[in-house]
Amino acid sequence: MFSEQDKDALYRIIHARRDIRTFLTTPIPEEIVKHLLEAAHHGPSVGYMQPWSFILVTKDTIKERLAWAADKERRALAIHYEDDRQDQFLGLKIEGIKQAPLTICVTCDPTRGGSHVLGRNSIPETDVLSTACAIQNMWLAACAEGLALGWVSFYKKADIRNILGIPPHIDPVALLSIGYTDHYPSKPILETANWEKRRSLDDLVFHETWGGKV
Repeated sequence: MFSEQDKDALYRIIHARRDIRTFLTTPIPEEIVKHLLEAAHHGPSVGYMQPWSFILVTKDTIKERLAWAADKERRALAIHYEDDRQDQFLGLKIEGIKQAPLTICVTCDPTRGGSHVLGRNSIPETDVLSTACAIQNMWLAACAEGLALGWVSFYKKADIRNILGIPPHIDPVALLSIGYTDHYPSKPILETANWEKRRSLDDLVFHETWGGKV
């Protein structure tokens, strides 16, 4: 169904994808933004509920407020780390929200599909997991388009709801800053900063039961 060249390209994109924090202000063509949204919208979802929505933010005034919310939470979370670890954490950049020409807030609607969604009643969090699949699709598409994407993962959801006018029952799952960059690292930023190393896959694969080895 797919050529060896197609498969090689897919795996290269998967391995090349990075979480980026610094961006150029160069605008993204509307057609490319549409491609990213289409990629996300074609993500798999439990019960085909498609719980995601996308808020496109380009106004500097709103991006400033989002950056404020992220920085406030970053400083609050810093107390959980000590000494060099705290300095490393505070060194994580959130300026990307203001630099990138586009930030997308990806949301999840747990009510979409009604009170009974095939496959979700037993595991309610599959709505958020489905939204994460959409985000991953967008991330890979952005990489393929030569774009950088950064997932801002610390903020108070109440702040984001207030800034973007999101209804109380809607979950703001992610803030994704997207744009071009002049520095796309070969390794994950946190790995380069010695925050963590990639774990050995052999240590994470079991056979038949937990801990089972061949």
